[in-house]
Amino acid sequence: MVKQGTSLQLKQVQRLSPLQIQTIKLIELPRLELEQRIQKEIEENPVLDEVVDDTEQEDGTPKKISLSEYNNDDTPSYKLYVNNQGKDLKPQYNTFQVKESFHQSLENQLGFCRLDERRHQIALFLIGMIGNDGYLRRDTESLVDDISFKTGIETNEDEIEEIIEIIQGFEPAGVGARDLRECLLLQLEPAEEDESEARTDARTILEDYFDEFTKKHYNKIISRMGIDEERLKAAIAEIRRLNPMPGGQIDDSYSDQAQQIVPDFLLEIKDGELVLTLPKYSIPELRINKRYADMLMDSASGKSKGDKEAVSFVKQKLDSAKWFIEAIKQRQNTLQRTMEAILEFQHDYFLDGDETKLKPMVLKNIAEKTGFDISTISRVVNSKYIQTHFGIFPLKYFFSEGLVNSEGEEVSTREIKKILTSSIEEEDKRKPLTDEELVAVLKEKGYNVARRTVAKYREQLSIPIARLRKEL
Repeated sequence: MVKQGTSLQLKQVQRLSPLQIQTIKLIELPRLELEQRIQKEIEENPVLDEVVDDTEQEDGTPKKISLSEYNNDDTPSYKLYVNNQGKDLKPQYNTFQVKESFHQSLENQLGFCRLDERRHQIALFLIGMIGNDGYLRRDTESLVDDISFKTGIETNEDEIEEIIEIIQGFEPAGVGARDLRECLLLQLEPAEEDESEARTDARTILEDYFDEFTKKHYNKIISRMGIDEERLKAAIAEIRRLNPMPGGQIDDSYSDQAQQIVPDFLLEIKDGELVLTLPKYSIPELRINKRYADMLMDSASGKSKGDKEAVSFVKQKLDSAKWFIEAIKQRQNTLQRTMEAILEFQHDYFLDGDETKLKPMVLKNIAEKTGFDISTISRVVNSKYIQTHFGIFPLKYFFSEGLVNSEGEEVSTREIKKILTSSIEEEDKRKPLTDEELVAVLKEKGYNVARRTVAKYREQLSIPIARLRKEL
């Protein structure tokens, strides 16, 4: 039988305070989400107040305003407006109009087709299965099962194909295709009038030599079709005018496709010196409404159980407000110190934006300069942007690994990638540079890089292999 008893044990446990937890959460928020988080806190916490104007005194009580001020017909115009903005006005963006979505457009076109109710429901289901890129990627057999299971309509593969053919006649051309080849062929359907030789050749290439075309085996296509290089060029130009993503022609969302970026930092050059600021924009200044908090405490100062619960509630809200305000201050301080460390590390680069002056830099470098943990630096860098005199950049842009050149100097991998990009842009497109040849180019410039490293950087730059870069 196990003997039971009690004992004391001393254990050291590291716990995060509510303030630390709050600060960590706020640091990783980008500016727009921070604005929403602050507004939510103001709405939920009655003792947290926003400083919007000068109509209140320092203790939170409203200033006394005489009614006679409003009886004067000659009131100056400046008294008729309220300016509750900070010193940094938030940039105004153009409004946008909500467009008809991609799937709504297809459904509207379906309304002009003479289909019975049953086939109309099948067509609606098929339209719903089309992706935003315009492709229908489910095979016919699976679609039959899906329609039967989800709508209760019994159908067959022949009927599905007939309805898909109807949908493929909708705008934009190419919609409802099962793969790229079918999408392009739908856009090259024979015209009623006499069509060009290039269009006919383009259709032949897609129908009979699509594999050779995608692999850019142009010599094989010329030999098998019995055409010259000029005719092949014209046919390829015709294919390149087609849209491989027909769904992208119509906006399928109710928001701007281009992301609006509000920078967290503003960098300017004044008298040859870098000046960093954290613009306020619409982030309000917060304070605890002491007058309202005292009023709540006075009303909850009784000794009944309900009064004690009210006192506990008010104290909880007061603590929460204090922690939140302090967390905002610590967030600003952390962001400021981190960005100042980055500026110091990359000082030469920020003067003129020359990428060749961008030094290799990792999170550990900035953590050592600031004294913060690497995880804190990672949170600061995430989704934060800086506006400079040469553009707006995410903070992640300035971090890169390093390589040692032939002179023993450490250079950023970004510089290597820039050389690769320029070399590929200037290459002979009839005979593109292979990875081995790119290694030789870099070696001539003083960078000893392995072939697999060149391949990795090329893939990171979304540049295809030499064979797929070949042009006539």
